[in-house]
Amino acid sequence: IGRSPRSNPITYIKGFDEVRELFAAQPLSKSRRYTPATFSFNTGGGRCEECEGAGQVMVEMVFMADVYVPCDACGGTRFKRDVLDVRIRGQSVHDVLQWTVDDAIGRFRHQPRLGAALWQLQQVGLGYLRLGQPATTLSGGEAQRLKIARELIQANKRESRKLYLLDEPTTGLHLDDVRQLITVLDRLVDAGHTVLVIEHHLDVIKRADWIVDMGPEAGDGGGRVVVQGPPEAVAASAASHTGRFLAPLLEAAGR
Repeated sequence: IGRSPRSNPITYIKGFDEVRELFAAQPLSKSRRYTPATFSFNTGGGRCEECEGAGQVMVEMVFMADVYVPCDACGGTRFKRDVLDVRIRGQSVHDVLQWTVDDAIGRFRHQPRLGAALWQLQQVGLGYLRLGQPATTLSGGEAQRLKIARELIQANKRESRKLYLLDEPTTGLHLDDVRQLITVLDRLVDAGHTVLVIEHHLDVIKRADWIVDMGPEAGDGGGRVVVQGPPEAVAASAASHTGRFLAPLLEAAGR
């Protein structure tokens, strides 16, 4: 996913095309000869040309990171005023971009493809994100899970198996979100893919098929393979710090 305000969840999962088609099908759109392209903020026509559809304008700072402020011309809505006149159930295209994934699933229940894509976002714990939330406001973990969701959306369209490399995907997650993430990773494996995770979270480690424990210490005191194998083998290793903490969890799980 890009790191600019015009990159967002709904465009990243290729779901905005269907939303634009819905708006273009409204009677007012037809009378004004609007097309799906009119409701795009990435091409000219219906977007605000002052901010070029970003809804924000970058202010360059000399000694600090650049900041983004709402566009004065459109008020952050991204579109021209007459385009916002077109409504679906009283909501403009700007209003739709403010919906959360959880809200949108219920409202788009009659659009199977879009609903299925949004459901994948919900399954990776991103139901709280706004559809048009700028990528610049996403954390690294959120962006990573957004990528996983898109892979799950595309999974049924691909026959090839893939290797997924994830770096600390549980960073900043609540325990319930961690469990949800594990379920998603299991689905990738069940689909025939390989998932390689760099991780310290024991709830993830204990679910792995194979662990490579690096150490035994950090920095200059590490960098070697201490032990590798299934979780039970790592837990039985006296040389492994990971194994020492992993053993009680496996015992509690009856393993």
